[in-house]
Amino acid sequence: MAILISQKAIEEVKKVKQAQNLGDESVLRMTILGGGCSGMQYSLGFDTEFNPMVDTRYDFDGVSLVTRKEYDLFLDGTEISFVDTPTAKGFSIDNPNFPAGSGCPGCGH
Repeated sequence: MAILISQKAIEEVKKVKQAQNLGDESVLRMTILGGGCSGMQYSLGFDTEFNPMVDTRYDFDGVSLVTRKEYDLFLDGTEISFVDTPTAKGFSIDNPNFPAGSGCPGCGH
């Protein structure tokens, strides 16, 4: 298994790349900022660097998503989607390995 990205999220990434005039060499990089009581924290941003020695690359319908290989175990099965409702708009990351609200294993909160 790997990381999955919804068609709506792919379309949104393409729109943002076009709006920012980013070239084909730009990839979407996903990083893990940390964990703890609030759960895993993720960051999505564009990058032009890809090093196959330290990065894993996933290609989805013209969008390349890159993560550090060290994150592979933590991100396996993660789904990235795009939400656009009256109350929320943005990318949503659902990681079955670390569900939202699962609490901190260290303190139990």
